[in-house]
Amino acid sequence: MSPPSLEVADIFREHGAAWRRANAGHVSLGQLKVMSAIESCRTAVLGGHVARCQNCAHTLIAYNSCRNRHCPKCQGAVAKEWLAERAAELLPVPYYHVVFTLPAPISDIAYQNKAVIYGILFKAAAETLITIAADPKHLGARIAITAVLHTWGSALTHHPHVHIIVPGGGIAPDGSRWVSCRPGFFLPVRVLSRLFRRLFLEKLMAAHEAGRLRFFGDHIHLAERDAFATYLSPLRKTEWVVYAKRPFGGPEAVLAYLSRYTHRVAISNNRLIASDNNGVTFKWKDYRANGRERQKIMTLGTFEFIRRFLIHVLPSGFHRIRHYGLFANTTRIKNIARARELLAVPKPIGDTIKADGANPDEPPTLNYPCPCCGGPMIPAFARTIETFERGATARYKPSAPAGAIRIDTS
Repeated sequence: MSPPSLEVADIFREHGAAWRRANAGHVSLGQLKVMSAIESCRTAVLGGHVARCQNCAHTLIAYNSCRNRHCPKCQGAVAKEWLAERAAELLPVPYYHVVFTLPAPISDIAYQNKAVIYGILFKAAAETLITIAADPKHLGARIAITAVLHTWGSALTHHPHVHIIVPGGGIAPDGSRWVSCRPGFFLPVRVLSRLFRRLFLEKLMAAHEAGRLRFFGDHIHLAERDAFATYLSPLRKTEWVVYAKRPFGGPEAVLAYLSRYTHRVAISNNRLIASDNNGVTFKWKDYRANGRERQKIMTLGTFEFIRRFLIHVLPSGFHRIRHYGLFANTTRIKNIARARELLAVPKPIGDTIKADGANPDEPPTLNYPCPCCGGPMIPAFARTIETFERGATARYKPSAPAGAIRIDTS
């Protein structure tokens, strides 16, 4: 598959410096670091190595990737490893997809308090599902949750919501049996919505009283307790959006979905169409439309495109993939083993096969084929050709006509 002709990195390299000058004093250190990483990704700035085809000896330069989690080109290897781990945990039951979305007034203040409010979103959504699922009137079981945070809409607007993948059932409170949900139905959406609203607002108000929230610009008055309570008052009466989708077609469909959503931020390079004097043009989905009308084209001014991309930069160290309930990290292995025992399914043997198939005497191959013959490419550290440091250039003359290609070395 050929790489996209236009990348976010290209836009940043051409217009990033001017954007930073125009917005000096209004750009966070985290956003600056993301811009720098994306601009440098797979260029000589980060160094690289010369790789050679094991079959035809074709050589080329592979520049190092930045490995920043916001980079549209990186995280490929991390995503594959993560998905392999999740594949080993899949259970032979239907899986459900539930989405918890914050209302617009909360989204407005979430941008100024990302770590706190995104964290509350995770906790309130997970607690809602666990509480309702444990109720004997609904399921009466302990469930497993994998949650993924998204902060963007298709048009790159700030739209915080969390996607949750849940097996269709759970372990009975006494651990004696697996409790399956009704076919095609997980939990009542209206009940989830109202509990989620209450839990979120309680936790948000507690964060305000603890002095964990900060407000700027038009929202600076919300630092006062009474003003903040007044701001939240209408939200206690409106319906909050909790969307439960139909169950996935099977475990493979779960992995296919997760592979598109877990290790991606804001926009993929494949959605970009053009960058010119008119701005940046890209594909987006209008979820209010149906059928073919849902697929649309949007053009934003270049500076506005950069601004919208950067509002989705996450706080340093913030985890956007989290696990709760039976999948909580402290008891994960034990709970999955018990669920498999109750469902009478064997333990997966993927890890054993992988270990048995490894040959330490064979040189490691890179994750891309030779552009000439399709053979395995051997990196410099396995067949000593040449490596070069950040900012340096390769002395070895590669076979590639262009002199270098941009390769995912993450």
